[in-house]
Amino acid sequence: MTDNELIHILALQHVPNIGDITAKKLINHCGSVEAVFKEKKQNLLKIDGIGTIVISDLFNKEHFTAAEDELLFIKDNDITCLYFTDSEYPERLKHCIDSPILMFQSGNIKLKNQHIISIVGTRKITTSGIDFCNTLVEDLSVFNPVIVSGFAYGTDITAQKAALKHNLQTIGCLAHGLNQIYPKVHKKYVADIKKHGGFFTDFWSSDAFDRNNFLKRNRIIAGLSEATIVIESAEKGGSLVTADIANSYNRDVFAVPGRTTDKQSVGCNNLIKFQKAHLLSSPLDIPYMLNWELDNKEKPTVQKQLFVELTDEEKIIYNYLKADKQQLDIIALECRLPIFKVASLLLNMELNGVVRPLPGKYFEVI
Repeated sequence: MTDNELIHILALQHVPNIGDITAKKLINHCGSVEAVFKEKKQNLLKIDGIGTIVISDLFNKEHFTAAEDELLFIKDNDITCLYFTDSEYPERLKHCIDSPILMFQSGNIKLKNQHIISIVGTRKITTSGIDFCNTLVEDLSVFNPVIVSGFAYGTDITAQKAALKHNLQTIGCLAHGLNQIYPKVHKKYVADIKKHGGFFTDFWSSDAFDRNNFLKRNRIIAGLSEATIVIESAEKGGSLVTADIANSYNRDVFAVPGRTTDKQSVGCNNLIKFQKAHLLSSPLDIPYMLNWELDNKEKPTVQKQLFVELTDEEKIIYNYLKADKQQLDIIALECRLPIFKVASLLLNMELNGVVRPLPGKYFEVI
């Protein structure tokens, strides 16, 4: 985009009372962001949902002054700007009604044809939560997913450090401008993350640091990804907000269950109890539920072994499928096993060359 176009986009983003949803409505009606500022006020008021309060400050020249200052910061710091209609704008985020009209990017982010998951949770992550998160990322690394999180204490930085360890791309979604890093102790990870991913934000360098920014930031975490995974959460917390947003976007949500006596498992248990999340008991549940497949270059050669050691539950499924192919839901019903358990067992059996998946979530014995 040209500097003039970017100035107009920034100016519109700077107008109070005009959020992303309203901004898109104005742009779509007028045809372009430049046309919004050229349109007569009385014509704008004819747009459904646009009132005098919304556009009362639209034509204030201070917005263009602020936009020019921010443009200087953008250029001086090698920041990439992503407009919501650009081809480079994250595809999944385009389908979110409240996604930012303009996002700022630093680093080396590449999202084309990638599996993308968000991993969130409490800042007071337990030892068992850290272990599960590390195992999750390690086991999924063969699928080369992009790991998205909020770069905060606890679960966020655990997931992103695990991604770096396994040479995966990782994205930190910030609740402030790219002129700073919070928490400051995480500055030591910035260079590696920019090398293997980067940072997204829709906040300006001049925006005040505010707690409410974190809740606004969560829509980007949820919107970027095909699924959001909650590792641990107390009864209330930002990760639960992210899960709710992901549900509103019709994205998959997974939660790791815990003991009812564990404070940091209450939120996850409630997500599962109220059917707001799939129960996540094994890393293999993720690729199965999301229908991930390994690239041919990465896919290990799998051949049926003569003497495969099956667990008792796998034997039940194997004996049932010997009669005929069947769908996942029916297998779970007839074998009297939870569907999440059957999904994990079938994936393990597939990797061992015992069964193979068919279209329509059918499976058959090889």
